Amino acid sequence: MRAASVCFLVLWTGSLLSQTTKPPLTCATCHHEQTEHQPTTPMGIGMQLPPNQTVLAAHPKMTFEKFGYRYTVETKDGQSTYTVTDGNQTLTLPIRYAFGLHTQTYVLEHDGQFYESLVSYYPGVGGITITMGDEHLEPHSLLEAMGRPTATPEITACFGCHSSNSIKDGKLNLETLTPGLTCEHCHTGAQAHMDALAHGQSGVVPKKLGALAAEDMSSFCGQCHRTWETVIRTRKWGELNVRFQPYRLANSKCFNGADKRIACTACHDPHRDVVRNTASYDGNCLACHSSTNPCPVSKTNCASCHMPKMELPGSHALFTDHQIRIVKAGEPYPN
Repeated sequence: MRAASVCFLVLWTGSLLSQTTKPPLTCATCHHEQTEHQPTTPMGIGMQLPPNQTVLAAHPKMTFEKFGYRYTVETKDGQSTYTVTDGNQTLTLPIRYAFGLHTQTYVLEHDGQFYESLVSYYPGVGGITITMGDEHLEPHSLLEAMGRPTATPEITACFGCHSSNSIKDGKLNLETLTPGLTCEHCHTGAQAHMDALAHGQSGVVPKKLGALAAEDMSSFCGQCHRTWETVIRTRKWGELNVRFQPYRLANSKCFNGADKRIACTACHDPHRDVVRNTASYDGNCLACHSSTNPCPVSKTNCASCHMPKMELPGSHALFTDHQIRIVKAGEPYPN
């Protein structure tokens, strides 16, 4: 009877503990709205690692020929490979790092060196073709046909913008890499804040990025999307810079670096997918222009006229030009 009572006490106590033990603290504990959708956004994913390379799995075999070389990107049993051949020699490498969620470029490793794959996947063509920016390259060997070698600063920046915990003391550390951007990646101090809360303390609350003025926000987002200063310094002229939104926005006549109404987050919630319906941004435009400078043409669908879509050469896709302006037919692309 006593043994049975002890057994009952152990079972009952264990049951009680299981009912009262709290789940581990995460950002979602307090910030459910921000964390509900962010992990599935292009920024939240950033890159895909095997065996979770869904884009490659959806296209199990893709081929492409150019420069006398044949490319094959093939997926079997959750593993993807990148093969290039000239008919005599063949080079096959595993695809470990697939950068991007829709358009995807592969970062390959060969003999201790990182390479950007010479072909990438583009939804606009439904398969693989020459990687944007590499159209001018004409390979003279199997290695050159495989991909473009990347310098250390370039590849470090690539991993730094497409993953979390991959950069330590300015150096690449793939052992701690997490695909995509986690809360801590943008909200410095988030982990320390959670650790403090778990011990009944508030700790230091991470800075609210939404409070940043437009220029400060552009500089923050520009760490990956390119700042105005970066584009000027590297002299990236022409349609190529249409994808550098902070630079384009800063060129707008209505840009005011101190006004939060024209900051990146005034129109875009970084925790959700970009809204594609241009009319949904009318409220943001009218927040400044409703009375001070009414449009004589229309008060709806502002962005469709004043933020034209441009085809970025080699991307097989349209990009919204964030240089807000009155667009005139036939005018050259404004740098």
